[in-house]
Amino acid sequence: MSDSEYALLARLEAKDGKESEVQEFLESALPMAEDEPDTTTWFALRMGESTFGIFDTFPDEDGRQAHLDGEIAAALMEQADDLLAEDPQIEEVDVLAAKHA
Repeated sequence: MSDSEYALLARLEAKDGKESEVQEFLESALPMAEDEPDTTTWFALRMGESTFGIFDTFPDEDGRQAHLDGEIAAALMEQADDLLAEDPQIEEVDVLAAKHA
C-alpha cells in the first residue's frame, strides 16, 4: 500500500447556478492529475446537487505537498471566487487500508 498511504480529501460547494461549471472544471483537471508522477490515484466526485469533491493519494508527504503546490490547486484557487460558495475544505488524511485492482 506504500503507493497510496498519504491522501487529500477536498470538499467543494458550488455557488448557485455554477454546478455545471464546477463539474466541467473537475472533469478537465484529469489530464493535469495524470501528469503528476506522484499522484497515484485521483478521483473527482459529486456528492450532492451542489457538493463536489476530490480524493487523491500519494506515496509520501512530498508527493502530497507537490500536488497541493501544483496546477490543479492553482487553477482551482484562481476560479474559486467565481465558482465556489465558500473556500474549499481540504483535509490531509492517511489511508489505513486500500484495494487496488
